[in-house]
Amino acid sequence: MQHLRSSFWIGLYFIVAVAPLLAMLVEPPPGRGFWREFAVGIGFAGLSMMGLQFFLTGRFRSFTAPYGIDVVYHFHRLISLIAFAFLALHVGALLLASPELLLLLRPASAPAWMVTGVIGFLAFVVVIVTSLFRLKLGLSYEVWRAVHGYLSVAAVLLGVVHIMGVDYYTGSPVKRGLWLVMGAAWLLALVHVRVVKSFLQLQRPYTVAEVTPEQGRSWTLRLRPVGHDGIDFQAGQFAWLTLGKTPFTLREHPFSFASSAMERGEVRLTIKELGDFTSRIGDTAVGTRAYLDGPYGSFTIDGNRAPGFCFIAGGVGITPIMSILRTMADRHDRRPVLLLYGSKKWEEVTFREELEELKQRLRLELVHVLEEPPPRWTGECGLITAELMGRYLPENRMDLEYFICGPGPMQQGMRWAVARLGLPPHKINSESFNFV
Repeated sequence: MQHLRSSFWIGLYFIVAVAPLLAMLVEPPPGRGFWREFAVGIGFAGLSMMGLQFFLTGRFRSFTAPYGIDVVYHFHRLISLIAFAFLALHVGALLLASPELLLLLRPASAPAWMVTGVIGFLAFVVVIVTSLFRLKLGLSYEVWRAVHGYLSVAAVLLGVVHIMGVDYYTGSPVKRGLWLVMGAAWLLALVHVRVVKSFLQLQRPYTVAEVTPEQGRSWTLRLRPVGHDGIDFQAGQFAWLTLGKTPFTLREHPFSFASSAMERGEVRLTIKELGDFTSRIGDTAVGTRAYLDGPYGSFTIDGNRAPGFCFIAGGVGITPIMSILRTMADRHDRRPVLLLYGSKKWEEVTFREELEELKQRLRLELVHVLEEPPPRWTGECGLITAELMGRYLPENRMDLEYFICGPGPMQQGMRWAVARLGLPPHKINSESFNFV
């Protein structure tokens, strides 16, 4: 059933993306040469793909469930670059095929449809450049998100206006209606995530009941529901957190649940000081209003019948795994668990003491791997590698389910490691919060 849903959404995406191209073939106007028609077609496809990004980032659970929302966001980043390449090719091919169009760029005499097209394309340039080089440009997450959101909407709308203004392949009511319907659908997707979801969050607020320091420059926020029973989630999932008086803001960030899914009411999120927002998370005052949009993610063992698990964590990537371990302990799940936990220093190992305690409640083998071990350290050193994994994985390693969570370089290293060990790809689960 999951494969059918996955195939359905992929097929639907492809159909919608090429719909404007198919519409071009219905009662086409006189041709104007191959390269000019190619430029128009590739431009139509690029704008259609750009508009579909509002659905990819709309957090529709039925859409993200077959893949995992981090996979969908990764696809969003990649397909956006392809769509932008199509738009750039549209501009380049059009000017090569018809150099006289450059005369229409004169500010004093340029027609409105050309102005909207140029401004829309430049807006897409800014969106792509700021997304690829946000850190090098020194943009905070909040500033980048505002630029990204507002300019994306403006660029897509200007693109549709540009197509309507040219009015060569949109002369018939059906073709014009197709673009209007698609544009309206894109806007509705945006309204869903920016307005509807925020309104629903407003009805289910939380308050920060406690802020607890953890090792590794991390903090655990305990959130208490106000006027409702809280949120039901699966261990390993995450939610977007907003702190402040209202959820109608761009200042929301994804964080994993750290608490057991068996707990009811209050939830805990463990957050490491890494960026603009998180560097001040320890200063959050008790009593601060909070909102959660979730749960999301497929990084969970719920419904998984594997005979055992191998968890591989790096840094604060331990958080969703901690939620899973706490849940397993509360459920009295006695399946064997191997946890390979990479940290820089011993004093930075988040949940160090509780992990030792969980060994009494679970069939847990815990292996710490330190990059900078203290004197007289007898445990594992360096990075988690295929050789290190091979020393601890049991004989039935092919039957285990693997869960990997950590920073990007670690995830890349683990992809090489699991490939070298010949582990089944369908048993590898990974989580990444690099949604920018």
